Parts: sequence; C-alpha cells; structure tokens
Amino acid sequence: MASRPFHRWRLPPVVALALISPIALAADDPSHTAADTVWVAVSAALVFFMQAGFALLESGMARSKNAVNVLMKNYLDACVGGLIFWLVGFGLMFGHNATGWFGASYFAPNSATPWDWTFLFFQMMFAATSTTIASGAMAERIHFRAYLIGACVISGLIYPVFGSWAWGSHGGGDGWLKALGFIDFAGSTVVHSIGGWCALAGIIVLGPRLGRFGPRGEPRPMPGHNLSLVALGGFILWFSWFGFNGGSTLTADGDIGKILVNTHLGACAGAVGAALFSAALGQRVLLTATVNASIGGLVAVTAGCATMEPGYAILTGLVAGVIATSGPALLAKMRWDDVVDAVSVHAFCGVWGTLAAGLFYNGDLFNPNRIVVQAVGILAAFVWGLGAAWLTYLLIARTIGIRSTTLHEQRGLDFTEHAEIGYPEFQHMQTFNPDSLHR
Repeated sequence: MASRPFHRWRLPPVVALALISPIALAADDPSHTAADTVWVAVSAALVFFMQAGFALLESGMARSKNAVNVLMKNYLDACVGGLIFWLVGFGLMFGHNATGWFGASYFAPNSATPWDWTFLFFQMMFAATSTTIASGAMAERIHFRAYLIGACVISGLIYPVFGSWAWGSHGGGDGWLKALGFIDFAGSTVVHSIGGWCALAGIIVLGPRLGRFGPRGEPRPMPGHNLSLVALGGFILWFSWFGFNGGSTLTADGDIGKILVNTHLGACAGAVGAALFSAALGQRVLLTATVNASIGGLVAVTAGCATMEPGYAILTGLVAGVIATSGPALLAKMRWDDVVDAVSVHAFCGVWGTLAAGLFYNGDLFNPNRIVVQAVGILAAFVWGLGAAWLTYLLIARTIGIRSTTLHEQRGLDFTEHAEIGYPEFQHMQTFNPDSLHR
C-alpha cells in the first residue's frame, strides 16, 4: 500500500510505547471506493467467524471434561487479542516502518478516516486468527491465566512484528522481507506459520498430557469427544477462508474470483491428498485427518492464491494434505503432544505453502532468486516465532506457572478453572461434590 501523510510520534519507539496516547491515522485514500470498504468489511466479518470454527474444532478434538476451557480460550482470544492489537499491535505492524523491523506509529488509534478504520478492523481479525492457533495445541493442561498472558504477547508483539517485516508499509517505509520481494498474499507464514511455531513452543514448555505417552515413549490415543463438532468447525473455517483470502485483495475487483477458486481447490485437494495418502499406506481414512488436511490445504494455498494458476493450487493442496497427515507422527516421535495437530496443519503446511508461492509464481515459475527469498522468510518466521514464544512461555512457567496440577488435569479444566462443565449430566458427582470446589 502506498505511503501517505499521517500524524506520527517523533519520540523513540520505546518512549512512545511508554507514553502511549490516542493518535489520528492517515488521511483517507481516494483510491479505495465504497465498494472496496464494503467488501473488506464483509470479509473481516467472515474472518471473525473463523473463531467459531476454531472453537468447535478444538473443543471437539478435546475430551469432554475440557470442552468449556477450550471454548473460553477461543472466545477470549478474540476479546483480549482485539484490545491488545488495537493498543500496540497495529502500530508495530502497520505504523511507519523506517527501520524495516517494526512500525513506530498508529498506536491506540482514536480517530481515523473511513478506510483506515476498515483496514484496522480487517487486520484485527487476522491477529485473532494467528493467536488462537496455539489454543488447541496446548489444550487440556495449561493454566487459563497463563494462556491469556501468552495470547496477549502473540497478538501484541510476536505476530505484529513479523507482520511488519513481511507486510509493513501502510504508514510508510517497508518491512525488510517485503523489500526483498517476499510473497505471502494472505498469510501462510505471517498468520499461520507464526501461530504454529508459537503452538510448538507452547507444547515444548508444557510437556505432554498425563498418559499421552507410555513408559517407553509410545504414543497412546486420546481421542476427542465430539467428531460432529470437528466436522462443523472444519466447514466453518473453510467458509470463513473465502473472506480471509478474498478480502486480502483490499479492493473489490476482478481478481477475487480466481483467488476464491484457488482457495477452494486447495482445500479440496488437501482432503483428497490425505485420503489417497492414507489409502496408499493401507490405513483407514479418518474424519479428523480429513478435516485437518483440508485446513492444511487452505493454509498452504493462502500464500500464493493470487499468484498461481489453479493447477498449481491443486498441487499445493495435495502436498499439504500429505504433510498435515504425516506431520503428527513426527511430533509423536519427539514426544510433543499437540491435541489438535495445529503445528502440522499451520506451521508445516504454512512452510510448504510459502515455498510453493515462490515455486509456482505465475509467469515466472521456479525462479531461484524468488525461492531463496521465500526460504529466508520461512526461516525468519521459524526463528522469531518459535524463539520469542518459547521465551514467553518459559518466563510464564518460571513466574506464575503454566501447567495445571495433576489433580486439576485429571478432573478436567472445565470444572477446576471455570467451575462449570459442558456436559453436567455425565459428570454429576464431579460437579456437585462440595469438597472438590476447594481443591
């Protein structure tokens, strides 16, 4: 997006953050029409609906005693994350980026032009999406307060700083990755890999759930309690992705149709790729694997949906389906417990999708220079996302504590963290035992 005049602080960024106060955003951009505003606003609402999809899918993949806890984390991701992103995240990501590393204006905007409000609203939804990816991975054993602190750091620092590298230019200047020519149209790496690497850091610091691995490290199945919710959540995410990718045009123009077609083909191919891969290995085709593979296809095609032809979108989705299906076995070998396979779906498929955007760039296929730039962006996201999140969760663990007690994990976090459960008719004694309320 072109640079244009705006009110900005002249103070150093650290001082500016400490003395934060409402500021005005840029003058309106006459290149954006009312139709653009409507399209982006509707797309933002669709992206917000992804929170419902994540909530259903993640709670369905968790055990019934933790369903409310998972829902609460997803719900407050949108609430707390929205406030934090408005306060500091938007400025770090889209403020004036003189250094190429982070923005230094647009903090806590209090007055703005119509287009800037629209753009802010759209980007708030992206921040919530990246933040909530870690929720399902760390389910069933993380303290609620510890999770929320981590979510604030992701939405207010980790996600927007990398976003500034790849997308920052709204307030002037350029992110260093964007200046190199890094391609990530709607966020395979910026949103999904960053969220996935944060999830990986979280499960490493937390450790596995009780009983997830045997004494010799063999994985033990811990199936979710409601596959209907998983399927419904998958459909909602798929539907919402049309706003995620389509709205990233930021204009209501003729490019939207091809972007939506590529998005849909990537999801379809992801599910089919997983099914074919499972069949080739002589394994049953599982619903959970199929849903996750379709989401993996969506994650992968997100980077290049505007710059690749449909055939390559299908190829991107097929490979992502295999990655999403095989990735969990790799994590299990490492004894890393990801409840919903978020690392495989978002981090691993995001890596592949970002690389594919460079490989299959329309009109300039397999350009080695572009592929190198894509690899640099992938590596930068890995180092920053995993490193910053690992330090964050480690600090939380060493201060207020991050892991629930053994007793609370056995009883379920619905009751111990929130004093309410999703299925009281099946847990009557646990719910109404007065002694347990004080433990």
